[in-house]
Amino acid sequence: MSPARPRTPAVRWFRAVALIEAVSYLVLLVAVVAKYGFDAPAGVRIMGPVHGCIFLGYAALAFAVRDQLRWTAQHTAFVLAAAVIPLGGYLVERSLGRPGESPGPRPGPVGGQTVRTESDG
Repeated sequence: MSPARPRTPAVRWFRAVALIEAVSYLVLLVAVVAKYGFDAPAGVRIMGPVHGCIFLGYAALAFAVRDQLRWTAQHTAFVLAAAVIPLGGYLVERSLGRPGESPGPRPGPVGGQTVRTESDG
């Protein structure tokens, strides 16, 4: 049986910040639409720096947890690039699985056989 994924405080913080980053990016996009569509620049003035700080925290935490989660340089680059697309932080957080979930092959439905899924590599 594979060991469970680490759930250190840093990994828990990363998961939370990944979700917060995704939401703040969506709010910033709405603020940009309001700025240019309705001549209401206040939202961008507020959300721009807020989202920027959250993104920096996301990036710093991604580097802090990469060894714990055994990410390759390529996977780390993917995690950082995902923050550039709307809801990318959400997708990254979901890709980490549920707390305590094993990262390896999942048990199959019959006779304890293992079934490899696309996400298992």
